[in-house]
Amino acid sequence: MGDTRLPPVVLSDTERSTLEDWARRRSTAQGLAQRAQIVLACARGWNNTMVAARLGIERKTAARWRTRFLRDRLDGLADEPRPGVPRTITDAQVEEVVVRTLEEVPAGGTHWSKRELAKVVGISPASVLRIWHAFGLQPWRTETFKISPDPFLIDKIRDVVGLYLAPPANAAVFAVDEKPQIQALERTAPVLPMLPGVPERRSFDYVRHGTVNLFAAFNTATGKVITKLSAQHRAVDFRDFLDEIDRQTDPGLAVHVICDNLSAHKAPVVHKWLLAHPRFHLHFTPTYSSWINQVERWFAELERRCLARGVFCSLDDLKAGLESWIKVWNDEARPFKWTKTADQILDRICRYCDRISKPVH
Repeated sequence: MGDTRLPPVVLSDTERSTLEDWARRRSTAQGLAQRAQIVLACARGWNNTMVAARLGIERKTAARWRTRFLRDRLDGLADEPRPGVPRTITDAQVEEVVVRTLEEVPAGGTHWSKRELAKVVGISPASVLRIWHAFGLQPWRTETFKISPDPFLIDKIRDVVGLYLAPPANAAVFAVDEKPQIQALERTAPVLPMLPGVPERRSFDYVRHGTVNLFAAFNTATGKVITKLSAQHRAVDFRDFLDEIDRQTDPGLAVHVICDNLSAHKAPVVHKWLLAHPRFHLHFTPTYSSWINQVERWFAELERRCLARGVFCSLDDLKAGLESWIKVWNDEARPFKWTKTADQILDRICRYCDRISKPVH
């Protein structure tokens, strides 16, 4: 009975076109699309009961949006502001948090804590933390850097990156380095395995059973690694490792070896070996630039997946663990993808040097 007394819903051409667009467009919010369908159905002369039955909604829902449309037209179909606690932090306070974090330090300290800054600004520590997150600020973190003083920095970067991005034809490229003094560490108590909600636990102290040195040559094209364990890492040990690379590499290929500036790599015994093996070419990374040598990335995988949580009761256990993990790696070998060009790297170094050369006020 109540439906018959409602005023009819009459639409203008513009309103009808807008409502039809809202009802069928996929980008329209689901609630707004349903409200448009309700009003269009009402405009056909249907009462609230018929609209509810046709659209599968409650009668009071159809009545609410009919009334809202009749009162406010299209604007009445929008969501009303939701009730909630009014904002208590001003734009000025947000700006103060950001500026103080970037340009000041607390008295007697090196960086702000959320509680110290909250006390100064007059807001809660949780609010300071939310502002830091919103602006990507992490004052509790710090990183180190070292700019290479190598006078041939540019030439060496272009040389090494060129081997990664455009390797020579009929050649194998190896990133080579040593991981010295790998320790065979045994925990003084058994490792407690992980449980639901409890991480694996191990004793803080350990027993040391000796060390071993690992030579590694990472094939930048295939990801396979040639390795050799050694008690020392002298020039003659590096020469012997070059012999190992020579034995395991197709004799028809030229061999390009990327290595750092360690004196053992430039010793007379190595130079003499290179003269006897003309297919080998050594390429040196810039000083303090181990990040450019791809084998360092492989060493990081070795450390993370084999050594960091390994328990080795003897030097033989350590050697067996290393050999086992290396075999698993080579069975599923994959190369690392180098993406930065030499120009991009040099541009970034220039920007960094320009930044740190500016005086701090």
